[in-house]
Amino acid sequence: MFLPTTPAEVKKLKWSRLDVVLVTGDAYIDSPFMGVAIIGKVLVDKGFRVGIIAQPDMDSKTDITRLGEPDLFWGITGGCVDSMVANYTALKKKRKQDDYTPGGINNLRPDRAAIAYSNLVRKYFKKTRPIVLGGIEASLRRIAHYDFWSNAVRRSVIFDAKADFLLFGMAHSTIVKFATALKENKDPRLLNGVAYISKEKKGIELPSFEAVQKDKILYIKSFHLFYENNDPVTAQRLCQKHTDRYVILNPPEPYSTTRELDHIHSLGFERDLHPFYKKSGTVRALDTIKFSIPIHYGCYGECNFCAISVHQGRTVRYRSVASIINEAKAISLLEDFKGYITDLGGPTANMYGFECKKKLQKGVCQDKRCLFPAPCKTLAPDHSNHMKLIQKVEQLPGIKKVFISSGIRYDLILNDKKNGAAYLEKLVKDNVSGQLKIAPEHAVSHVLSAMGKQPIDLLLQFKHKFDALSKTSGKKQFLTYYLIAAHPGCSMKDMITLKNFTTQKLKITPEQVQIFTPSPSTYSTLMYYTGLDPFTLAPLFVEKNPKEKEKQKKAVTIKPYTKK
Repeated sequence: MFLPTTPAEVKKLKWSRLDVVLVTGDAYIDSPFMGVAIIGKVLVDKGFRVGIIAQPDMDSKTDITRLGEPDLFWGITGGCVDSMVANYTALKKKRKQDDYTPGGINNLRPDRAAIAYSNLVRKYFKKTRPIVLGGIEASLRRIAHYDFWSNAVRRSVIFDAKADFLLFGMAHSTIVKFATALKENKDPRLLNGVAYISKEKKGIELPSFEAVQKDKILYIKSFHLFYENNDPVTAQRLCQKHTDRYVILNPPEPYSTTRELDHIHSLGFERDLHPFYKKSGTVRALDTIKFSIPIHYGCYGECNFCAISVHQGRTVRYRSVASIINEAKAISLLEDFKGYITDLGGPTANMYGFECKKKLQKGVCQDKRCLFPAPCKTLAPDHSNHMKLIQKVEQLPGIKKVFISSGIRYDLILNDKKNGAAYLEKLVKDNVSGQLKIAPEHAVSHVLSAMGKQPIDLLLQFKHKFDALSKTSGKKQFLTYYLIAAHPGCSMKDMITLKNFTTQKLKITPEQVQIFTPSPSTYSTLMYYTGLDPFTLAPLFVEKNPKEKEKQKKAVTIKPYTKK
């Protein structure tokens, strides 16, 4: 069922009041890909009465007061994307389009949505129930952080939003424990995955907000400590002083088990836009997620520009085959389903079904990474589970095709000596919808190193295998290469080298080139702000001129001149 978003729906459920009101910067799509839908369904499953207000009008009380005041708390999220990333390009130009807004026009999500919605609640509900921040915007801004759009180090968002609590990470289990604690008049500050404000220092102290504002070396030290304490197995409580108060970060919640993930995905998602919002138009995000199935969470790729490590975590947790099969069966019964599963993936599609056993027992390694500069020998990639899963879904009645649309790590495939070749052959033969997404990001070694990406020679090996298999299969299909311009460490000379590589080696003029966006809480953003390699403290070239950033992108995307 859809969670209620109007008083009439609440009444229809025979609820007199709501325990929780969730406020989100996205349209309400009831889908396992939407964090607010998962959080709402998990709470309702445990007996709590939950309503959702999506993209409320900021200029009136009409929307925010529609469901009344909740008995337990307000849950506020900016949406599936940080609101500043959603609203502005890498050149700080206002985006015209929002794929999570009905009609597609970017006119309903406020800047700094977590702060804006908190202020909106307090405007019309003075001494109200606790305001609780969650979602990726809150998660990535939970400590003092560099903000690209204001070009300044900002306070933890819990201070700027004047919120009572912040739940970071995926919060699948924390949210239920939190709601239960409030209902039973217990202290939720004792829970994992919870951040709050205190007059007292607790845990390992990060350099203060005022210190990291003034000293970039201390900012780097603060981020290292923060990053190292994100794994549930090894993390300790952290705190950071802001003037005369501290933000306290409890250790992260333990990762959801396979059994817990299976249960979450059995909660009956409608996989559609709520009827109340449908009247305002279609939502483009549905084109991608409606017939797709998330099969795992987390990513151990640890690309320096990606925020998944800090939000979802560096340990991959995956669902059972039976759970995924049941979801595929449910999708096949949808009225508008045409027989095509558009994705069986996750943050990285081919991380399903295997993990480092040492990491599962002792937590992530602090002195090395799983895949950079080369895949760790203890990881032992095995693509057989993902391959078997795809085959089982393909055999279901009503399923014509299963596509893999999430990006893949080709270094993992090449490193899987037992099943990698068969897996790639299976994808090329049956599961590529014209294009297979990969993300080499660049071709110059020192830029790749700054990104935390694999050497470019692996890409050429992979391309050779992909092209040969496509030819053998008699299919005209291609690799889609995602590339980044103006990443810290990258100069115009490097982009010209990349252009020569794509022209001479890949035989293409790239289209999927994005200018680096310094989003909160990534190592690449740390490089951008400080101008230093955070691991060596060596100076690092950083292009900050918008015109020069644009030139870097055009250096690769411009098509070579040919005589007619």
